[in-house]
Amino acid sequence: MTYILIALLSVFIASCAQMLLKRSAQYQHKYWWRQYVNGWVIVGYGTLFLTMVLNIWCMHNGLLLKQLGVVESTAYVFVPALSWFLFHEPVSKRKVLAISMIVVGVIVFFL
Repeated sequence: MTYILIALLSVFIASCAQMLLKRSAQYQHKYWWRQYVNGWVIVGYGTLFLTMVLNIWCMHNGLLLKQLGVVESTAYVFVPALSWFLFHEPVSKRKVLAISMIVVGVIVFFL
């Protein structure tokens, strides 16, 4: 159970990293290469590297790959929630229904 929670934290951190990459994409840069090499991108990809290490550590300590795959699907919950909160992107009723179905599927998988 502990490794599932750590994997869930890893998914949340990866979702936050995606927010950093989106923030970087919102800026106009003077040179084309600066859109790929700047603080937001470096921290974002560094954070994604951290989540990879956490996932490998969880699998090394007993979390099955099929379990990790289901936990990873919670990104479909975190990313819309964070994008709504940070970037004020709309979340339609249809998306809320789909996200609810994902949450129910994750719960059913682990029962």
